Amino acid sequence: MSKPAAPLKGRAARLARLMPSTGPSTAARTPFVLLVVLLLGGGLITLLLLNSALNEGSFRLSELKRDTTELTDEQQALQRDVDSRSQPDALEKRARELGMVPGGSPAFLNPDGTVRGKPTEATAPPPSPSPTPSPSASPDADAPAAGPSASGTSADPSGSPSPSVSVPQPDPAAENSPPPTSPGR
Repeated sequence: MSKPAAPLKGRAARLARLMPSTGPSTAARTPFVLLVVLLLGGGLITLLLLNSALNEGSFRLSELKRDTTELTDEQQALQRDVDSRSQPDALEKRARELGMVPGGSPAFLNPDGTVRGKPTEATAPPPSPSPTPSPSASPDADAPAAGPSASGTSADPSGSPSPSVSVPQPDPAAENSPPPTSPGR
């Protein structure tokens, strides 16, 4: 076995007396090591949770930016639609489709109740003649064939002419126009 250590002299002896010599002090190190390990493990888990929360927020942010871009594009498309429909020539065309006519000269009421100006009734200008199809063009399946019915009369089975009944046809320009949209969702 080992023999006892030689007695210490001088300064080393004084230091040895101040420190207890009860063998190895592993019992005092164990709680400290456990505390350090727990602190490091807790810090790593906290960092992992924080990183996950930041990544989730980043994904949510990119999704919201994409939604904002889509909604901005939709708003700009709707604004272009409103702008194109509010131009004077488009308004005039739509008003004529609805049967409206330009107003006559205006009259104004003065604060005392008298009328200033001569009011006139608005009259519709004569309709412009519609272009007639050329004979070389092939007739549509919906268009009536050229013959007695095209002149405004149709022949009965007995052969006597009778007045034709005109069925109003929908306006092709109205069919091609997009449906009205509301400004919100």
